[in-house]
This record gives sequence, C-alpha cells and structure tokens, in this order.
Amino acid sequence: MIQAFAFYLFAGIVVVSATMTISARNPVHSVLWLILAFFNAAGLMVLVGAEFIAMLLVIVYVGAVAVLFLFVVMMLDIDFAELRAGFVRYLPLGLALAIALAAELIVGVGAWSAGGIELAQRAAPIDPAVPNIEALGQLLYSRYVFVFEVAGLVLLVAMIGAIVLTHRERTGVLRQNVTQQVRRRAKDAIRKVDQPVGQGVEL
Repeated sequence: MIQAFAFYLFAGIVVVSATMTISARNPVHSVLWLILAFFNAAGLMVLVGAEFIAMLLVIVYVGAVAVLFLFVVMMLDIDFAELRAGFVRYLPLGLALAIALAAELIVGVGAWSAGGIELAQRAAPIDPAVPNIEALGQLLYSRYVFVFEVAGLVLLVAMIGAIVLTHRERTGVLRQNVTQQVRRRAKDAIRKVDQPVGQGVEL
C-alpha cells in the first residue's frame, strides 16, 4: 500500500515539476524545478530497487544542474538586490517546500523498507540475493566489459572533439611550447663565468 502511495506521489511531483521547468519564465526558477524533478525521479528509482541509478541521478544530474545554475547566474544579467529583497516574501513557501521534501524522504524510506516494486525480471541471470550495485558491477566488468570500454572511448573522443572545435587562436597571448621546453639543454639556459674578485659582472 505504501509503495503505491509513494509511487503516485513521486510520479505526480515529477510530472508537475517537469511542466513547471518548461513553463517558468525565470531561468533560475526553471532550474530549481528541474532539480526537484530529478530528486523525485531518484525516489522512483529507489522504489523499483535501482538505488544505484537513484544515486547517479542525485550526484551526477543534480551536481551538473548546480553547475548549470552557476553558468546561468554568470551569463545572465540577474539583479541580486531584487532577489535578496524577495527572500523574506518567499520564505514561507521555501519552508513549506522543505517540509514537503522531508515528508517525501520519510515516505520513500518507508516504502523502501517495505520492499521494492517488482516490475520485471532482471535483464541477466544473476542471483537475486546479490545487491543491485554488485550485480551491475559484475555485468559491466564481465559480460559487457568491451561495450563499457567502447562507451568510455566514445566519451573520450567526444571530449577531445569538443576541445578541438572550441579551440581558438588568440593574438597577444603567450603560448606554452612544450617541445621547445623539453628539448632545451643546460648550456642554453645557464652560462658559467669565472668572475675575478673585485670586478663587476658584465651583462
């Protein structure tokens, strides 16, 4: 019973927050609604027993959204004085939202303790007694190890391609020549002088 209630609660909030994400006029509000959608989607993953995916949603996506939030604040002309002025006005709403999230956590923990929702069988024949994270690791590094390595290679190529495409030559900027630095010898950098006592140094 509590699993079904938690499912409809998390799913409903995901739908509402996703709708508000694309309909909010303020980009900061849109990002906050998106973070709320990610948190509730993580709650849905916990309900079906995929706690590893739930952890990835919170750590990777919410962390990435936080970085996106910083970029939005830096790139847009946002009046921080106006935001601080509206802090007291939105304080009751913020407290209500915090209480609602705390209640969701309590419901999610209760539903997880009661047992996950069995939606389907596992994709691979692994002992059901093995935890999901351990089973996922066994699959990735045994049966799908080559696919996992190819996926990492594709991501590496994409990262290098993004760096190459965004690289621009700028005038007036000193660039580091690694090859010239490595090929440099001691005789090119220093000069030994047998300086007599009492005489100055000639530069």
